[in-house]
Amino acid sequence: KKIFFKNQSPAPRLFNVVTSLTIHLKWSVGPLLPCASSSRDLIQLVPMARSAELQVIVAASLLSVVAALGFLRKKSRDAPPRPLPADFAVTPGKVLAAAGRVKPHVHKTPVLTSKAMDALAGRAVRFKCEVLQKTGSFKIRGATNAALLASDATSPLVTHSSGNHAQALALAARQLGRAAHVVMPDTAPAVKKAAVEGYGAAVTLCEPTNAARAAAASAKARDVGGVFVHPSDDPDVIAGQGTVAVEFLDQCRDLDVLVVPVGGGGLIAGMTVYAKWRKPSLIVVGAEPAAVDDAARSKAAGKLLDHGGADPDTVADGLKTLLGTHTWPVVRDLVDRVITVDEDSIKAATKLVWGRMKLCVEPSAGVGVACVLGDAFKAAYPAEKYTTVGVVLCGGNLDLAKAAKVLF
Repeated sequence: KKIFFKNQSPAPRLFNVVTSLTIHLKWSVGPLLPCASSSRDLIQLVPMARSAELQVIVAASLLSVVAALGFLRKKSRDAPPRPLPADFAVTPGKVLAAAGRVKPHVHKTPVLTSKAMDALAGRAVRFKCEVLQKTGSFKIRGATNAALLASDATSPLVTHSSGNHAQALALAARQLGRAAHVVMPDTAPAVKKAAVEGYGAAVTLCEPTNAARAAAASAKARDVGGVFVHPSDDPDVIAGQGTVAVEFLDQCRDLDVLVVPVGGGGLIAGMTVYAKWRKPSLIVVGAEPAAVDDAARSKAAGKLLDHGGADPDTVADGLKTLLGTHTWPVVRDLVDRVITVDEDSIKAATKLVWGRMKLCVEPSAGVGVACVLGDAFKAAYPAEKYTTVGVVLCGGNLDLAKAAKVLF
């Protein structure tokens, strides 16, 4: 203003002001693009200006618009993405805060590719390898975030889990100098039980039903005066699991579809709320075993459903849990589709990852791979339009001897 408006007559001053305001208005009402791409697009206007003076004004205006876009995006982090669920518990801001909070305690896992898998899928597939995470799954993210935010910093931490969350909470508690008590179904793989005890947690076994697990964990929390941390439906756990998306979308900016296994929904809920804010055009697909298809049925019915009193089983034991009151709204309103896969497809996909990618994933991780390779996914998202797909390999905790008998 001091440089270009000094010693100018009213007419040129008015021209510069109108030009600047016009540019501001033209671009500020547009869609809120990520700042990096906005700056590349907007800066192309600078050479179009008719004089050096106007070029500088245009450049200054563009810089201010980019700064404003950045401010607005930062401000929007604490607002849920649209459509706005009334019963929404986690925001993009909480996921980003969790990413900073857990960063010293977790690995930044790699993204791997496989030409053989690309050929089978008919497109580029990017694998986010949470199988290489501490404790062998993404669960350490949510457990650590919840443990760090627990209001009582000294009471024992209590949870129920078939294995992955159990190990994660046990390690998180040990790192923070706290006791941990874990209720596990008596059918949980021996390797998972041993790992939980190895991290210092006390294990209580129960019948392999969701109701039995919840009841036993509630009783244990009362007995020891502990803080209960739900394996999937705790908002702090959900925010922690969402940090997988923070990393994944930084590592792969060209994803068209994101495929996430669905059990209790903590992973897909946290990832979706961040991903839809970060990249609104991204398609998010839940992958679920057909034998425990509560998420798919709930999505189709528009209301939260359970297994209707049945106790179904699946080789993907980590995905047997039900959606909860905090994870269901995200699946209902933000996840684009839930696709189910049968047991044979899960086994085949798991073996494929073992053989082709040399990653010892558990069948729960094989569910996402089976989804991408299946006909339902290919029909809904043709490779000609959706060229790059991201899949979360959620974990690799399994009893090798038992898995070998089941899979081979």
